[in-house]
Amino acid sequence: MGGFIHQRHKAPEKLDRPRELVVVCAPLRSNVNLSRIVRVAGCCGIGRVIACGTPKVVEKIARDGAETVTLEVHRSLIPVLKELRQVGYQMVGLEQAENSKSLHAFDFDRKTALVVGNERQGLTEEELTHMQHVVEIPVYGLPYSYNVATAAAIALYEYCRQFPSG
Repeated sequence: MGGFIHQRHKAPEKLDRPRELVVVCAPLRSNVNLSRIVRVAGCCGIGRVIACGTPKVVEKIARDGAETVTLEVHRSLIPVLKELRQVGYQMVGLEQAENSKSLHAFDFDRKTALVVGNERQGLTEEELTHMQHVVEIPVYGLPYSYNVATAAAIALYEYCRQFPSG
């Protein structure tokens, strides 16, 4: 064994082109969850997060993501969904729903809006009508679903796996 040397704060991988994924958040109950989503977006090279309601990023949690990710704040979600679809984003809801597809079997478009719901209510029936696809992450134990920030991180990782260089 051997040959492994810890590298603290290793330089980020270079992207050949900017990521074309935007994370869209329904009004979240916890600014901690939003801050964790901003942090993982930063790690994934995603430059834009849209949050609805009255969000606040906790910089201590978001770390460098608070500086590298643009946070757009909108009052309500539906107009944002309509606008993103109109400008050509693939609309993907992250939710447990009838006719959803497993994240393991889903092929993202490069230009995707990943829409995450509220911690308690998820995406509403009306919000789901604006999705072209709904993906869910299989759960193999209890509780029945992942925390919203954890689920967003898993989905962002899968998007990055599919488009490793941007």
